[in-house]
Amino acid sequence: MSDTLFRFPAPGPEPITTDLAGWTKIEGNPTMRYWVQHSALDGSMISGTWEATTGTWHATYQFYEFVHLIEGRITITPDGGPPVTLKPGDAFVVEPTFKGTWTIEEPVRKHFAIKLK
Repeated sequence: MSDTLFRFPAPGPEPITTDLAGWTKIEGNPTMRYWVQHSALDGSMISGTWEATTGTWHATYQFYEFVHLIEGRITITPDGGPPVTLKPGDAFVVEPTFKGTWTIEEPVRKHFAIKLK
């Protein structure tokens, strides 16, 4: 391709398996793994694939994230707000001020793009 267009490859054999900073397990024993498949040339964004098993995390965000849900079902509940259930094909944004729960109801695979700067 070119250095201005990037097509995601299949996720590699070596995912990152540590929980994301600001994510705390609160129900069940969910696990996550993810692959950063692309980083912007200026370091302002990363994108890739994230997978998770069933259970619930409380998440505190620091960055803007765009998500396209490929597989599974998630109910996201902002602290003090109503729950939102998302299914395959849904696309959504999480603002950097988000605090709340992510309940993985069915194993999830999503593509993400995170703005770091």
